[in-house]
Amino acid sequence: MYAAVYRGKQRVEIEEVPVPTIGPGELLIEVEACGICHTDLKKIEYGLLAPPRIFGHETAGRVAAVGEGVTRFAVGDAVIAFHHIPCGNCFYCARRLYAQCAGYLKVGITAGFEPAGGGYAQFARVMPWIVERGVEKIPAGVSFEQASFVEPVNTCHKGIEQSGVVAGDVALVLGQGPIGLIFTMLLKHRGITTVATDTMPARREQSLRFGAVRALDPLTEDLPGAARELTQGRGADVAFVAASAPGIVEQAIRATRPGGRIVLFAQTSDKERIEISGADICKGERTMMGAYSADVDLQAESARLVFSGEIPVAELVTHRFGLRDILKGVDLATHPDSKSLKIVVLPQQL
Repeated sequence: MYAAVYRGKQRVEIEEVPVPTIGPGELLIEVEACGICHTDLKKIEYGLLAPPRIFGHETAGRVAAVGEGVTRFAVGDAVIAFHHIPCGNCFYCARRLYAQCAGYLKVGITAGFEPAGGGYAQFARVMPWIVERGVEKIPAGVSFEQASFVEPVNTCHKGIEQSGVVAGDVALVLGQGPIGLIFTMLLKHRGITTVATDTMPARREQSLRFGAVRALDPLTEDLPGAARELTQGRGADVAFVAASAPGIVEQAIRATRPGGRIVLFAQTSDKERIEISGADICKGERTMMGAYSADVDLQAESARLVFSGEIPVAELVTHRFGLRDILKGVDLATHPDSKSLKIVVLPQQL
């Protein structure tokens, strides 16, 4: 088979590699669609992990082979698969901090080499603990592209749950790339009044289409003022920082009310630094929290939201690339233009 193999900082090569061999309790998935995620882009750009690896974790495809003992799935089933599943028994799992579970950090899908997701390959091996709890069947009539959104929707869903946002709140979503727009969709689905920001006019237009009541340019317009206008002068109740840029976290703090909550979602690189006023948090009694990766407890509901079309995530796909052209997709996702949003790799299309 062919795969996009990470060979070091800013190096991805299209290589012919063996189709993974599966064992008892495992699945082999023929990958039909895999979204390009910014966490993988950061790993490639900064060389955050030792090579070689095959990335890609927003994976949808067909079951190509079934290991001994697997009864829930059969060859030909259309499925999505999460690459992380927590153990369910440790200190962190007891507190629903699943992303901090040692078992969760052990990646359970590989297309070869050190397990790293495997979605940027034509076939991927799904290990037993993922088969047991991390695979969902795709209903008839749902495309693989649409289904590939289940994992990113879960991560945003988790961030919203952590924020404690409730009906009547005013929320900010800073950044309207694919993840920011998913936040905007989910907040609209809950009936939350949302203000969006992005520096790109086309993305601001999309945010209004998908549920924001206002969309602002954070470089030229007054976000704190807009938040106060909608809240009788208080400021927003919660802010979701869905992009990484200098000053964006400080802007979220300035636009939230005393006692407000700020959810950091895009600050995933240990090279990123944030400088804020301690008084804004302490004296202002604000809560700043991180939201990272998926929540197994939200898996079924996230899948339902995607499969049902209640949130129109499939409309975010603007570009599709075959496996040989994945570097074009990586470059476009890293340097988006006015027409690009979600980029999907189709590994069976060389």
